[in-house]
Amino acid sequence: MTRTAVVGGGWAGLAAAVAATEAGQQVTLIEAARTLGGRARAVLIDTPDGPQTVDNGQHILIGAYTATLDLMQRLGIAPEAVLHAMPLALPFADGTGLRTPAWAARWPAPLDALAAIATTPGWTWRDKVALVLASVGWQVRGFQCDTRLTVARLCQALPARVNEGLIEPLCVSALNTPAHQASAAVFLRVLKDALFGRGHGAWNGSTLLLPRADLGALLPEPARQWLLAHGAHVHTGRRVLSLAPLAGDRWQVDGEAFDRVLLAAPPGESARLLQGVAPEHPSVADWIPQALALRFEAIATVYGQGSQPLPGQVPMMALRPSPQAPAQFVFDRGQLGGPPGLLAFVVSASHDDRQALQAQVMEQALALGLGPLRALQTVVEKRATFACTPALLRPASRLAPRLWAVGDYVDGPYPATLEGAVRCGLAAGARAD
Repeated sequence: MTRTAVVGGGWAGLAAAVAATEAGQQVTLIEAARTLGGRARAVLIDTPDGPQTVDNGQHILIGAYTATLDLMQRLGIAPEAVLHAMPLALPFADGTGLRTPAWAARWPAPLDALAAIATTPGWTWRDKVALVLASVGWQVRGFQCDTRLTVARLCQALPARVNEGLIEPLCVSALNTPAHQASAAVFLRVLKDALFGRGHGAWNGSTLLLPRADLGALLPEPARQWLLAHGAHVHTGRRVLSLAPLAGDRWQVDGEAFDRVLLAAPPGESARLLQGVAPEHPSVADWIPQALALRFEAIATVYGQGSQPLPGQVPMMALRPSPQAPAQFVFDRGQLGGPPGLLAFVVSASHDDRQALQAQVMEQALALGLGPLRALQTVVEKRATFACTPALLRPASRLAPRLWAVGDYVDGPYPATLEGAVRCGLAAGARAD
């Protein structure tokens, strides 16, 4: 039986471990942290009602995340039981913003998105027609463009209301990179799957799926239980110190021999482990500087406790950010399984000091009529995603015979999303070489 080591227990590593186990391999998964999940995991914060399990960052899944949703099902999790499904909507506090009307919620793609565009309050018919024509043009060109284009350049002919109310929020939520810096090619791939692609089960590709359970319960913990039940070994709180080649294209991880190694650690950690491999494998020597050249963006989540739900009883609301009001989205955790009044403000591509950011977000909430709030905790994931910029050279997944890099950052069509991580993990885990 092929012995496979998976180094890293984030969503990519867990997907790789499950796929390798399903392929009949004997899997050992090693994670440096004490909990699984990587950059999408559960954390504890203090609230007036006592400790509360929340997430290190708010994640939006969509119906087009078919690989992630299929994997959840294989692990025994019913997606409809742990995810709040809602038709595509980006409502703002003033009542404007894209939202799919109830009568079109079950229309097939892209008719549901067209109905949402046609009924968007605050947009003129010129705005709506411009977006429809642009979308048709993107579809005719196969959702492909010059890889050097930014999203802002791609959409520069669209009306300002369309860019501010749809393109920019979608871009920062999907790519965690501002539109003037983000890759138009990757953005179009996301639009293709979300607005024109198939969804999981009865869901459209554009259906928004908001977690009602913490991220640990969504996949990491079920994956751990599944792996143990199927004979895999799972080690947490153990950092891998060495990786070395053996004869016959085999590998040694901390002195233990394996037939295959899947490096699902962050790129910097994987580069550290590969230093000793590079002299014998030129492809690895080329890979290391590519991985280390990646630039990363932070995501901050500011948790605040109030007494009121979001206006309109919506579980999520888009915000119009400014230098003094940095949050782009707010989630009502009270409507998603958490205590009433618990709000989570998301600041993508964040670069501000934690305390200053928290103070600014509390002021932003007050100006929106959501406060006063009691600031509970600000969670900053400093290396949440790679900066998804135009013509970005992403490192390859295959490193050497029976040695693979696994993660949302390796070469592929998706930005740094859960779906990108899972797809890469499943593909690498299922391989025989």
